[in-house]
Amino acid sequence: MYTSNTTTTHDFGNGLVPAHQHSNGGGWVADTATVATTAYVGPTAKVSGNAVVSDNAAVTGNARVRDNAVVSSSAWVRGNAVVSGYAQVRDNAAVTGYAQVIGCVRVTDSARVSASARVRDNAVVSDNAVVTGNAVVSGSAWVSGNARVSDRAVVIGSAWVRDNAVVCGSAVAH
Repeated sequence: MYTSNTTTTHDFGNGLVPAHQHSNGGGWVADTATVATTAYVGPTAKVSGNAVVSDNAAVTGNARVRDNAVVSSSAWVRGNAVVSGYAQVRDNAAVTGYAQVIGCVRVTDSARVSASARVRDNAVVSDNAVVTGNAVVSGSAWVSGNARVSDRAVVIGSAWVRDNAVVCGSAVAH
């Protein structure tokens, strides 16, 4: 960090950019990002690019929200999680651990993406669905209802996993 009389900068991983510490939590926010005063950005969390964190959403731990991602309502991004691209995490959804939510992804309602799971491309995780472990959900795949995708399972293409379905181990759904 470098502070001059007029500008504060912070390195979000690609060099110094104009930034400030958020008033609710003290985490770093690039001046190009938008974070509501009602949102929480913890002391080691970072929001950069054109990302938006609104309402009562929280970004904590070493979590990163970047690019054009949106975290809203009462959603949580915590741990070492990354939300980027045009991803949307909203409602009461949570992205935790080392999870990555990247692309035009939507994680909504009370869905959970955790551990080292990856949700990418145009995938949707909604309702009370859980994606965890080293699972991958990508393409235009949907995981919804009370479905659970875990371990090293892969849900790709235009696959739907819904209701009370469980996909685990090294299973592939496409």
